[in-house]
Amino acid sequence: MAVIESHALRKEFGRRVAVEGLDLTIERGEVFGLLGPNGAGKTTTLMMLVTLLPPSSGTARVNGWDVVSEADRVRQSIGIVFQDQTLDTLLTGRENLELHARLYGVPADVRGPRMRELLALVDLEDRADEQVKKYSGGMRRRLEIARGLLHRPAALFLDEPTLGLDPQTRDRTWSYIRRVVRDEGTTVVLTTHYMDEADLMCDRVGIIDRGRIVALERPAALKAALGGAVVRLRAAHADLDAVRAVAGVAGVESRDRAIEVSLREPHLHLAALLAAVPQVESVEVHEPTLNDVFLKYTGRELRRESEGEGEGWMETALRANQGGR
Repeated sequence: MAVIESHALRKEFGRRVAVEGLDLTIERGEVFGLLGPNGAGKTTTLMMLVTLLPPSSGTARVNGWDVVSEADRVRQSIGIVFQDQTLDTLLTGRENLELHARLYGVPADVRGPRMRELLALVDLEDRADEQVKKYSGGMRRRLEIARGLLHRPAALFLDEPTLGLDPQTRDRTWSYIRRVVRDEGTTVVLTTHYMDEADLMCDRVGIIDRGRIVALERPAALKAALGGAVVRLRAAHADLDAVRAVAGVAGVESRDRAIEVSLREPHLHLAALLAAVPQVESVEVHEPTLNDVFLKYTGRELRRESEGEGEGWMETALRANQGGR
Protein backbone atom coordinates (compact mmCIF):
# COMPACT_ATOMS: atom_id res chain seq x y z
CA MET A 1 0.00 0.00 0.00
CA ALA A 2 1.41 3.38 -1.04
CA VAL A 3 1.66 5.93 1.75
CA ILE A 4 3.15 8.68 -0.45
CA GLU A 5 2.25 9.31 -4.08
CA SER A 6 2.99 12.20 -6.40
CA HIS A 7 2.07 12.72 -10.04
CA ALA A 8 3.64 15.38 -12.28
CA LEU A 9 4.54 17.38 -9.16
CA ARG A 10 6.07 20.71 -10.10
CA LYS A 11 7.31 23.79 -8.24
CA GLU A 12 8.34 27.05 -9.84
CA PHE A 13 9.89 30.14 -8.28
CA GLY A 14 9.39 32.82 -10.88
CA ARG A 15 11.09 31.58 -14.03
CA ARG A 16 13.09 28.92 -12.24
CA VAL A 17 11.75 25.39 -12.06
CA ALA A 18 12.86 23.75 -8.80
CA VAL A 19 10.93 20.47 -9.22
CA GLU A 20 9.70 19.29 -12.58
CA GLY A 21 7.19 16.52 -13.24
CA LEU A 22 7.95 14.39 -10.19
CA ASP A 23 6.28 10.96 -10.11
CA LEU A 24 6.93 9.07 -6.91
CA THR A 25 5.40 6.15 -5.03
CA ILE A 26 6.62 5.14 -1.56
CA GLU A 27 5.15 2.10 0.15
CA ARG A 28 4.11 1.51 3.76
CA GLY A 29 7.07 0.49 5.94
CA GLU A 30 9.63 1.57 3.36
CA VAL A 31 12.77 3.56 4.18
CA PHE A 32 13.25 5.86 1.20
CA GLY A 33 16.26 8.11 0.70
CA LEU A 34 16.15 11.24 -1.44
CA LEU A 35 19.64 12.23 -2.57
CA GLY A 36 20.79 15.14 -4.67
CA PRO A 37 23.31 17.94 -5.07
CA ASN A 38 22.66 21.28 -3.46
CA GLY A 39 19.89 23.07 -5.31
CA ALA A 40 18.71 19.88 -7.05
CA GLY A 41 15.16 20.08 -5.68
CA LYS A 42 15.16 17.55 -2.84
CA THR A 43 14.38 20.07 -0.10
CA THR A 44 11.63 21.64 -2.19
CA THR A 45 10.17 18.18 -2.84
CA LEU A 46 10.04 17.32 0.84
CA MET A 47 8.55 20.69 1.74
CA MET A 48 5.71 20.10 -0.72
CA LEU A 49 5.08 16.63 0.69
CA VAL A 50 4.88 17.96 4.26
CA THR A 51 2.64 20.90 3.17
CA LEU A 52 5.18 23.65 3.90
CA LEU A 53 5.10 24.68 0.22
CA PRO A 54 2.18 24.44 -2.22
CA PRO A 55 2.96 22.83 -5.59
CA SER A 56 2.73 24.98 -8.72
CA SER A 57 1.03 22.07 -10.46
CA GLY A 58 0.60 18.31 -10.20
CA THR A 59 -0.67 16.37 -7.22
CA ALA A 60 0.66 14.60 -4.14
CA ARG A 61 -1.05 12.51 -1.50
CA VAL A 62 0.30 11.42 1.88
CA ASN A 63 -1.54 8.65 3.72
CA GLY A 64 -4.41 9.15 1.27
CA TRP A 65 -4.73 12.90 1.89
CA ASP A 66 -4.11 15.60 -0.70
CA VAL A 67 -1.25 17.91 0.34
CA VAL A 68 -3.12 21.02 -0.81
CA SER A 69 -6.83 20.52 -0.20
CA GLU A 70 -6.37 18.31 2.88
CA ALA A 71 -3.17 19.79 4.32
CA ASP A 72 -4.38 19.58 7.95
CA ARG A 73 -5.07 15.87 7.54
CA VAL A 74 -1.61 15.36 6.06
CA ARG A 75 0.03 17.17 8.97
CA GLN A 76 -1.83 15.04 11.49
CA SER A 77 -0.54 11.87 9.82
CA ILE A 78 3.17 12.73 9.53
CA GLY A 79 6.13 13.33 11.80
CA ILE A 80 9.03 15.63 10.92
CA VAL A 81 12.54 15.83 12.30
CA PHE A 82 14.14 18.99 10.95
CA GLN A 83 17.85 19.37 10.39
CA ASP A 84 17.71 22.43 12.64
CA GLN A 85 16.81 21.74 16.26
CA THR A 86 13.27 22.78 17.21
CA LEU A 87 13.10 21.61 20.82
CA ASP A 88 12.31 23.99 23.67
CA THR A 89 15.57 23.81 25.62
CA LEU A 90 14.05 25.34 28.77
CA LEU A 91 11.59 22.46 29.06
CA THR A 92 12.52 18.96 30.13
CA GLY A 93 12.53 16.09 27.68
CA ARG A 94 9.26 14.82 29.09
CA GLU A 95 7.68 18.29 28.90
CA ASN A 96 8.67 18.61 25.24
CA LEU A 97 6.88 15.35 24.51
CA GLU A 98 3.87 16.38 26.59
CA LEU A 99 3.55 19.66 24.66
CA HIS A 100 3.75 17.86 21.33
CA ALA A 101 1.20 15.27 22.42
CA ARG A 102 -1.28 17.95 23.42
CA LEU A 103 -0.77 19.87 20.15
CA TYR A 104 -1.49 16.69 18.18
CA GLY A 105 -4.49 15.77 20.27
CA VAL A 106 -3.10 12.52 21.67
CA PRO A 107 -5.73 11.33 24.20
CA ALA A 108 -4.78 11.76 27.86
CA ASP A 109 -5.07 8.05 28.62
CA VAL A 110 -2.67 7.25 25.74
CA ARG A 111 -0.25 10.10 26.29
CA GLY A 112 1.61 8.82 29.36
CA PRO A 113 2.19 5.24 28.20
CA ARG A 114 3.25 6.40 24.73
CA MET A 115 5.74 8.89 26.15
CA ARG A 116 7.24 6.25 28.43
CA GLU A 117 7.45 3.82 25.54
CA LEU A 118 9.34 6.27 23.34
CA LEU A 119 11.64 7.52 26.08
CA ALA A 120 12.62 3.89 26.61
CA LEU A 121 13.06 3.38 22.87
CA VAL A 122 15.58 6.22 22.60
CA ASP A 123 17.28 5.50 25.94
CA LEU A 124 16.26 8.75 27.63
CA GLU A 125 14.24 7.40 30.56
CA ASP A 126 16.87 8.42 33.09
CA ARG A 127 17.21 11.94 31.66
CA ALA A 128 13.56 12.65 30.85
CA ASP A 129 13.11 15.17 33.67
CA GLU A 130 16.22 17.23 32.93
CA GLN A 131 16.08 20.42 30.91
CA VAL A 132 16.93 19.86 27.27
CA LYS A 133 19.63 22.55 27.42
CA LYS A 134 21.66 20.03 29.43
CA TYR A 135 21.36 17.36 26.70
CA SER A 136 24.15 16.50 24.29
CA GLY A 137 23.56 16.85 20.55
CA GLY A 138 22.92 13.14 20.23
CA MET A 139 20.39 13.16 23.06
CA ARG A 140 18.53 16.06 21.49
CA ARG A 141 18.36 14.27 18.16
CA ARG A 142 17.01 11.15 19.84
CA LEU A 143 14.37 13.20 21.65
CA GLU A 144 13.34 14.82 18.36
CA ILE A 145 12.89 11.40 16.81
CA ALA A 146 10.77 10.32 19.79
CA ARG A 147 8.71 13.49 19.45
CA GLY A 148 8.19 12.90 15.74
CA LEU A 149 6.87 9.40 16.46
CA LEU A 150 4.69 10.31 19.43
CA HIS A 151 1.38 10.50 17.56
CA ARG A 152 2.09 7.31 15.56
CA PRO A 153 2.50 8.97 12.14
CA ALA A 154 2.03 7.04 8.94
CA ALA A 155 5.16 8.71 7.56
CA LEU A 156 8.22 10.15 9.26
CA PHE A 157 10.26 12.75 7.36
CA LEU A 158 13.89 13.11 8.43
CA ASP A 159 16.15 15.89 7.19
CA GLU A 160 19.77 14.84 7.76
CA PRO A 161 18.83 12.84 10.88
CA THR A 162 22.40 11.95 11.90
CA LEU A 163 24.27 15.05 10.72
CA GLY A 164 27.02 15.92 13.17
CA LEU A 165 26.58 12.83 15.33
CA ASP A 166 29.46 10.54 16.24
CA PRO A 167 29.49 7.08 14.59
CA GLN A 168 28.21 5.28 17.69
CA THR A 169 25.27 7.65 18.08
CA ARG A 170 24.54 7.40 14.34
CA ASP A 171 24.31 3.61 14.64
CA ARG A 172 22.04 3.82 17.68
CA THR A 173 19.81 6.38 15.96
CA TRP A 174 19.35 4.10 12.98
CA SER A 175 18.65 1.21 15.29
CA TYR A 176 15.73 3.19 16.77
CA ILE A 177 14.40 4.11 13.34
CA ARG A 178 14.60 0.56 12.03
CA ARG A 179 12.82 -0.74 15.12
CA VAL A 180 9.93 1.67 14.57
CA VAL A 181 9.68 0.67 10.91
CA ARG A 182 9.62 -2.99 11.94
CA ASP A 183 7.22 -2.70 14.86
CA GLU A 184 4.84 0.02 13.66
CA GLY A 185 5.12 -0.10 9.87
CA THR A 186 6.07 3.57 9.68
CA THR A 187 7.21 4.86 6.30
CA VAL A 188 10.45 6.86 6.53
CA VAL A 189 11.56 9.46 3.98
CA LEU A 190 14.95 11.01 4.55
CA THR A 191 17.67 13.15 3.09
CA THR A 192 21.27 12.37 3.93
CA HIS A 193 24.75 13.23 2.75
CA TYR A 194 26.21 10.04 4.19
CA MET A 195 26.38 7.66 1.24
CA ASP A 196 27.19 4.67 3.44
CA GLU A 197 24.09 5.44 5.49
CA ALA A 198 21.82 5.59 2.46
CA ASP A 199 23.36 2.40 1.09
CA LEU A 200 22.90 0.37 4.26
CA MET A 201 19.64 1.75 5.61
CA CYS A 202 17.42 2.64 2.65
CA ASP A 203 15.21 0.13 0.89
CA ARG A 204 15.28 2.41 -2.15
CA VAL A 205 16.94 5.68 -3.05
CA GLY A 206 15.93 8.34 -5.52
CA ILE A 207 18.58 10.63 -6.96
CA ILE A 208 17.20 14.01 -7.93
CA ASP A 209 19.03 16.51 -10.12
CA ARG A 210 17.78 19.73 -11.67
CA GLY A 211 14.32 19.01 -10.36
CA ARG A 212 13.96 15.54 -11.89
CA ILE A 213 14.41 12.02 -10.54
CA VAL A 214 17.31 10.67 -12.60
CA ALA A 215 17.63 7.28 -10.87
CA LEU A 216 15.37 5.33 -8.52
CA GLU A 217 16.05 1.79 -7.34
CA ARG A 218 17.43 -0.34 -4.55
CA PRO A 219 21.03 0.66 -3.72
CA ALA A 220 22.34 -2.77 -4.71
CA ALA A 221 20.61 -2.60 -8.09
CA LEU A 222 21.93 0.90 -8.79
CA LYS A 223 25.48 -0.20 -8.02
CA ALA A 224 25.16 -3.36 -10.09
CA ALA A 225 23.95 -1.32 -13.06
CA LEU A 226 27.31 0.44 -13.25
CA GLY A 227 28.84 -2.82 -14.45
CA GLY A 228 31.85 -4.34 -12.70
CA ALA A 229 34.58 -2.42 -10.90
CA VAL A 230 35.36 1.29 -10.98
CA VAL A 231 38.89 2.08 -12.16
CA ARG A 232 40.21 5.59 -11.58
CA LEU A 233 43.27 6.55 -13.62
CA ARG A 234 45.48 9.60 -13.66
CA ALA A 235 47.66 10.04 -16.72
CA ALA A 236 49.41 12.81 -18.59
CA HIS A 237 47.54 11.94 -21.78
CA ALA A 238 44.68 9.58 -22.55
CA ASP A 239 42.74 8.76 -25.70
CA LEU A 240 39.20 8.24 -24.44
CA ASP A 241 38.16 6.51 -27.67
CA ALA A 242 40.99 4.02 -27.21
CA VAL A 243 39.88 3.43 -23.62
CA ARG A 244 36.29 2.82 -24.72
CA ALA A 245 37.51 0.24 -27.24
CA VAL A 246 39.08 -1.94 -24.53
CA ALA A 247 37.20 -5.18 -23.88
CA GLY A 248 35.12 -5.05 -20.70
CA VAL A 249 34.77 -1.26 -20.60
CA ALA A 250 31.15 -0.36 -19.82
CA GLY A 251 31.55 3.39 -19.40
CA VAL A 252 34.17 6.15 -19.39
CA GLU A 253 34.04 9.57 -17.79
CA SER A 254 36.69 12.27 -17.53
CA ARG A 255 36.60 14.18 -14.26
CA ASP A 256 39.06 16.30 -12.26
CA ARG A 257 42.06 15.43 -14.44
CA ALA A 258 41.27 11.75 -14.02
CA ILE A 259 39.50 9.05 -16.00
CA GLU A 260 36.86 6.88 -14.33
CA VAL A 261 36.15 3.61 -16.10
CA SER A 262 33.41 1.08 -15.35
CA LEU A 263 35.17 -2.20 -16.10
CA ARG A 264 33.58 -5.63 -16.22
CA GLU A 265 35.71 -8.57 -15.05
CA PRO A 266 38.72 -6.42 -14.12
CA HIS A 267 40.83 -9.54 -13.44
CA LEU A 268 40.63 -10.21 -17.20
CA HIS A 269 40.69 -6.71 -18.66
CA LEU A 270 42.64 -4.42 -16.33
CA ALA A 271 45.99 -5.10 -18.02
CA ALA A 272 44.58 -4.20 -21.43
CA LEU A 273 43.06 -1.03 -20.01
CA LEU A 274 46.38 0.10 -18.55
CA ALA A 275 48.11 -0.67 -21.85
CA ALA A 276 45.66 1.65 -23.61
CA VAL A 277 46.63 4.60 -21.40
CA PRO A 278 50.25 5.72 -21.74
CA GLN A 279 52.16 7.25 -18.83
CA VAL A 280 49.76 6.21 -16.07
CA GLU A 281 50.53 8.21 -12.93
CA SER A 282 48.19 6.38 -10.56
CA VAL A 283 45.46 3.78 -10.62
CA GLU A 284 42.71 2.88 -8.10
CA VAL A 285 40.31 -0.03 -8.38
CA HIS A 286 37.25 -0.52 -6.19
CA GLU A 287 33.80 -2.06 -6.23
CA PRO A 288 31.01 0.38 -7.18
CA THR A 289 29.65 2.48 -4.34
CA LEU A 290 26.53 4.60 -4.07
CA ASN A 291 28.78 7.64 -4.44
CA ASP A 292 29.89 6.29 -7.84
CA VAL A 293 26.22 5.99 -8.78
CA PHE A 294 25.62 9.55 -7.63
CA LEU A 295 28.52 10.84 -9.73
CA LYS A 296 27.33 8.95 -12.79
CA TYR A 297 23.91 10.55 -12.71
CA THR A 298 24.76 14.05 -11.50
CA GLY A 299 28.42 14.54 -12.36
CA ARG A 300 28.97 16.20 -9.00
CA GLU A 301 30.27 15.20 -5.61
CA LEU A 302 27.62 15.18 -2.90
CA ARG A 303 28.31 18.22 -0.71
CA ARG A 304 26.98 19.10 2.72
CA GLU A 305 24.27 21.75 2.85
CA SER A 306 26.62 23.98 4.81
CA GLU A 307 28.85 24.17 1.73
CA GLY A 308 26.05 25.17 -0.59
CA GLU A 309 22.49 25.98 0.29
CA GLY A 310 23.47 26.47 3.89
CA GLU A 311 20.06 26.38 5.47
CA GLY A 312 17.51 23.99 6.86
CA TRP A 313 13.82 23.47 6.12
CA MET A 314 12.66 26.39 8.24
CA GLU A 315 14.80 28.99 6.47
CA THR A 316 14.09 27.38 3.11
CA ALA A 317 10.34 27.55 3.64
CA LEU A 318 10.50 31.20 4.66
CA ARG A 319 12.62 32.17 1.68
CA ALA A 320 10.61 30.09 -0.77
CA ASN A 321 7.31 31.58 0.37
CA GLN A 322 8.86 35.00 -0.13
CA GLY A 323 9.86 34.14 -3.70
CA GLY A 324 13.28 32.72 -2.88
CA ARG A 325 14.76 29.57 -4.17
